[in-house]
Amino acid sequence: MYDYVCSQTRIDEGKQAMRVWGRKREQATRWRTAGTSALALTAAIAGIAVTGDAAAQAVPGAAGLAAPKPVATEGPQPAGQPDRVTGRRTYDAAWFATFAPATALQIVQRVPGFTIERIDESVRGFGGAAGNVVINGQRASAKSDTVETILSRIPAGRVVRVEVGPGDLYGAEFTGKPQVLNLVTSASGGLAGTLTGSVRRDYLGKLYPEGSASALLRAGKSTFNLALNIDNAESAQEGFDRVTALSDDRLIEYRYRVNRFRDPAEALSGSWEYNDGTNRTAHVNARAATNRFALDQSNRVDTVGLPRREDALTERYDLTEYELGGDVTRPLAGGGIKLIGLATRRRRDNQDLSLIDLFGSGGPGPTGFSQSLNDRQSETLARLVWNRSGWNGWNVEAGAEGVINELRSRVDLFDLAAGGARTRIDLPVDDATVREVRGEAFVNVGRALSPNLRVDGGLTVEASRLTVSGDVDAKRTLSFLKPKLVLDWRFSPGWRAQVSAQRTVNQLQFTDFISVAELGNDRVNGGNAQLVPQRSWELLGTLEHPILGDGLVRLEAGYTHISLVQDRVPTPEGFDAPGNLGSGTVLIARARVEAPLKTLGVKGGRLTLYGSYVPTFVTDPYTLTTRPFTGNSAFYGSAEFRQDLGSFAWGVLAENATSSTQYRRDETDRSFRRLYAQVFAEWRPTKTSVVTFTLENALASPAYRERLFYVPDRTSTTPVTREYRRRNGFVVPLLTFKRTFG
Repeated sequence: MYDYVCSQTRIDEGKQAMRVWGRKREQATRWRTAGTSALALTAAIAGIAVTGDAAAQAVPGAAGLAAPKPVATEGPQPAGQPDRVTGRRTYDAAWFATFAPATALQIVQRVPGFTIERIDESVRGFGGAAGNVVINGQRASAKSDTVETILSRIPAGRVVRVEVGPGDLYGAEFTGKPQVLNLVTSASGGLAGTLTGSVRRDYLGKLYPEGSASALLRAGKSTFNLALNIDNAESAQEGFDRVTALSDDRLIEYRYRVNRFRDPAEALSGSWEYNDGTNRTAHVNARAATNRFALDQSNRVDTVGLPRREDALTERYDLTEYELGGDVTRPLAGGGIKLIGLATRRRRDNQDLSLIDLFGSGGPGPTGFSQSLNDRQSETLARLVWNRSGWNGWNVEAGAEGVINELRSRVDLFDLAAGGARTRIDLPVDDATVREVRGEAFVNVGRALSPNLRVDGGLTVEASRLTVSGDVDAKRTLSFLKPKLVLDWRFSPGWRAQVSAQRTVNQLQFTDFISVAELGNDRVNGGNAQLVPQRSWELLGTLEHPILGDGLVRLEAGYTHISLVQDRVPTPEGFDAPGNLGSGTVLIARARVEAPLKTLGVKGGRLTLYGSYVPTFVTDPYTLTTRPFTGNSAFYGSAEFRQDLGSFAWGVLAENATSSTQYRRDETDRSFRRLYAQVFAEWRPTKTSVVTFTLENALASPAYRERLFYVPDRTSTTPVTREYRRRNGFVVPLLTFKRTFG
């Protein structure tokens, strides 16, 4: 367990925050919880064909089914200008030439006003993992990959254009999303691929190389893809912990800590696509990945009144994943019917060892704790979708999905006495099997009410049977109705407004049912077999308008009412565990401005500003006062400037967020950091190669954590001790070379 937990998750902005802090993993302290090891996997599977007929994809089909009938438009629009009828913005390949992109990912990252929606690959089922990117009108039949991984293996030369529009244009499963991006690729045959290599230097001067390669072959109606990725993440960090008594600010303990970690990951994947035209396609994709994380932490501890001691923490986390998926689409009743199948298997083996007083300076020998966590998780699903467009003016999609998920987990925690004797510590729910059988049926419809007004709606019926066996026996059957309604209005040239209302139900994390210790934080996360999913009514409004040619302004405002907020609650055994509180609310205010600066006299310049304010409110079960949700960071903001000057480019990014706090039984645990900055310079020696030099954490910003402890718990509103942690920040140079062929 990393001793510094940098939790910047927040409701509705959680994925964005993880992307922000993830870019700083070498310098910001990386966070883990023993119950859900965040083992970084670098994905390496295409999972979706990257070929397509540009003409056939002019109006993309929904999730690979029949393409909608052509809609009358205003005709070709300038880049970034929305079509008045469909609202779609189009950027052809030539528009991106100034950025000299090497891959499709670099193209997508330069689309004004668009941000890739990060989806948790562990989400159960297929419908909830849609994201906001499709390729040639289709989404992948794989789940283990991030969209960034898929896009990074498509050479930029294979991209014909990019289309961005309301979600309903790309299938009913995207209804309600303010924007979905469709990447249209060339149908040309032959071999293409990407090669990427990078080397990173840590603050000790050690170099860490990484690399990836992928190849794509198009022959006739078939497309084959093979990809290999090797991630050699390794680094070190240092810092201190200071523990004081709050009554008189008296020093209790000081710890100097050095972390050395390795996080190598490998992934091999392949896919095959057969494309015989509309509603006559098939895909098969497979992936195997491993991750072997290791942490070695040394601690020099000075406790007032006691001799100095040396402590140590080691972690060895091994993760293996396999995935096999595919789909087939055929014509049916004037539309298309698509069958999707997916099977995923995951094995996790974690070992933690915490030793106190290694050399016996304060006693007869080292004591401490050891813990092993072994779990096996599986998912098997099938999804059937029928889609038809232009049916008496309506677009209709209907289908059903069935999923079986299972987690078998065992945790063994031992108290280590001097001399090596081990005594097992029983935790509530440390040996259990969680199984869910879930099914859903859905129907989505939509139509244009006028050339400028469109309505889309849908209804999903979900039912599941959840069982927990082992240390506890719990069974329950859950069922939910999830309606949604979206109005999209283009009320004036260039202006677009959208209002959506829907009911959502969160998924339960199976690992929340299992108890596990955090040895690096001296605490236990209790398991809760009675946890139930929170339910929300969400209302969101969006307003956007182009500026300065191909620039864009987008404003969003929303309100969410949540029942049974999933947070942290006390357990009868005296632990702190995931659980359900009462009702809560979320307010949403977001703004994004993308401004090309050419008209302002800055050649090749582009400025992007983003701000998000998402406060949350719930009643605390200990103090009975209103507080934010656990882990919520209310504000995030960023500013990015980039200038492209022929074969050269440079840029700077600055970003920050307010602190986030975990509210536990006997402590509050707050994480925060200073302003983060990144600077880059780029050289493009040829059209197919790019060399980039980046300074990560250019301001050498440290990261902080403050833990306040209460006795006996937080019903006593005055903390008694304070633990202040600082992890030093260092500038990390990174050199990257990318080349594409074909």
